[in-house]
Amino acid sequence: MTKVGAQLVGANAVTEDEIINAAKDADGIVTGAALITAKVMKALPKLKVVVRYGVGYDTIDIDAATEEGVVVAYIPDYCYEEVSNHAIALLLACNRKIVLQNNILKTGKWKEAQQARPPMGPIYGETVGIVGTGNIGRLTGRKAQVFGLKAIGYDPYVDKSLVHPYGITLVDFPTLLRESDYISLHVPLNRETHHMIGEKELAKMKPNAYLINTARGAVVDEIALIRALREKRIAGAGIDVFEKEPVDPDNPLLKMDNVICLPHSAFFSDLSVIRQRKRVGEEAARVLSGRWPKNVANKGVKPKVPLVPGV
Repeated sequence: MTKVGAQLVGANAVTEDEIINAAKDADGIVTGAALITAKVMKALPKLKVVVRYGVGYDTIDIDAATEEGVVVAYIPDYCYEEVSNHAIALLLACNRKIVLQNNILKTGKWKEAQQARPPMGPIYGETVGIVGTGNIGRLTGRKAQVFGLKAIGYDPYVDKSLVHPYGITLVDFPTLLRESDYISLHVPLNRETHHMIGEKELAKMKPNAYLINTARGAVVDEIALIRALREKRIAGAGIDVFEKEPVDPDNPLLKMDNVICLPHSAFFSDLSVIRQRKRVGEEAARVLSGRWPKNVANKGVKPKVPLVPGV
């Protein structure tokens, strides 16, 4: 890729005013967790592009970006394998009670660790429900079948012809909630998916079912989940993402033996981080050199921006 001659400036900015001050002369912003709001974009008249370090772009006000003529790019395909592997790892760890038995045994209690095993489903012959059958969801469903799991999926935006080669059968949402022994979430966070797993949905799940979340924390109503776990209405959960990150150290989920908690790690491998950083730079460079990025989050901006097809 041709160099664009841009200067890269790092900034530890969190609040809107800090971001505005740090980026006042910026033509582009690359960001991970920082919230790029309407106020931020309106205050940065030179801004041409915001590139999100990641699969999702829920930290960016997409409507405001479109209104201001700012291209939003993201990196949807740098960690398909890592996240799907992570979801399977959480599923297996929940079922086999690996963390719980490990923690008990390390206190020197062999018999007590053994007694912590039941109840424990066989995995093979059980059902995993994939909520969101995009690239990561489809890979997770296919990998689950290696262990003898039946894979069903829910996704109102995907045709069954796309998931059929992965061995996933599409069903409606209530059916997935009712029939799954493990539910793995793979949806973006938006108005439609915010708290899509709440009190009503948890009530439909089997009492022996586990919820696996490697998507976004706010897809799940944490208060409802904590209540369901305390009342033993579901068996447990594998949580990689939280509604508030970094997670509050007093969050009850961190203190439950039937919940495995990880610090938003699903995307990570040595290779995926290298791939991510390279792709972020490439996408920013495309826009700054007058070309469209490969992955545009706000396609409605296209009539407002005079860019040529990228390569």
